[in-house]
Amino acid sequence: MRKRFNVLGTSITCLLFIGLMLGLFFLGNRTQKEQTKVATTSSSQEISARDKVIANYLDQMTLEEKVGQMIFARMPSAGQTGALETYHFGGYILFASDFEGKTLEQVKEEIASYQSLSKVPLLMASDEEGGTVTRISQLLETPFASPLELYQAGGIEAILSDAKQKTSLLKEEGIYAGFFPVADLSTDPSSFIYDRTIGQDAKTTSEYIGQLVKLLKQEQFTSTLKHFPGYGDNADSHTDLVYDNRSLEELRGNDFLPFRAGIEAGADSIMVSHNIVPAIDDVPSSISPEINKILRNELGFEGVIMTDDFDMQGLVQFVDQDTGALQTIQAGTDMILSSSYASQIPYIIEQVKAGTITEGRIDQSVKRILGMKYDLGLIK
Repeated sequence: MRKRFNVLGTSITCLLFIGLMLGLFFLGNRTQKEQTKVATTSSSQEISARDKVIANYLDQMTLEEKVGQMIFARMPSAGQTGALETYHFGGYILFASDFEGKTLEQVKEEIASYQSLSKVPLLMASDEEGGTVTRISQLLETPFASPLELYQAGGIEAILSDAKQKTSLLKEEGIYAGFFPVADLSTDPSSFIYDRTIGQDAKTTSEYIGQLVKLLKQEQFTSTLKHFPGYGDNADSHTDLVYDNRSLEELRGNDFLPFRAGIEAGADSIMVSHNIVPAIDDVPSSISPEINKILRNELGFEGVIMTDDFDMQGLVQFVDQDTGALQTIQAGTDMILSSSYASQIPYIIEQVKAGTITEGRIDQSVKRILGMKYDLGLIK
């Protein structure tokens, strides 16, 4: 009899234990679901807030203002006030002449005056890769070093530390874009682009790009991956038409990888080169629909696609400024880096009114541009 009671007691204990464990499991599962629900709701609310701000801005903009947002303007050293009031630029890039003979405080005051003229806050930019490509360094005791120099001195950590200091200084001035990082690959010191890369293979460069994009996101500073689809060891399109005769398979297996890493890390924008890649298209990449399809459909990029400088010979020798502007928008580009805005903007507006491109197509780009500005804290 005692043995029977012992067996019964053991069975009851086991059942109680199983019941307790099941209860804890379902409670934990419920708690996890509730936490997921809260996180999802919070995320949805944030997305809704972002979309609402974008929609509010877009609803109040004229066609002229929308087209203006698609221009990243290069302006002469005089006449900025009239141009800003007339053309409603989305961005304004400063060059070396904008810093010459000035103090950091004077540059900051000038930028603030430009912003005061803009209905939609400008994305102020300056080429600040470091090394041979830096504008603000002329006002500093110690110029910003290139990524190559930094990598050779202290690896990726040295680049990240430098980037944190650089973005802090630029944001203090009112500059929220530095047109970096360079995601191009080159291991040949004689190559045009080598000194602007870290001189490493695709694996190491991808790691560097991914980490730097994440840092820039934390700092609320624009990341611009350039120059898609990758320069490699080709010639300089600043001075001539450049043909890149590599296969698409080679580009996918090598040059695309740092761009993919940057996209996965949350890159804000990608700058497209003027190089002609016959394996992809027979026109400069900056006006190629096929290049944009690769970025959007294959690599999954949802941010802002911008051109390299429209004044570069790699494009100038191929197409005129106005036609090129139309073609790049038709290709799917969001922003045009240009000094020919005075003819391009009216021409694009005319093409919209003529039905060559739709206002809906313009809206697609403006939404991305406004979204980037929202993420940077420039619009609220």
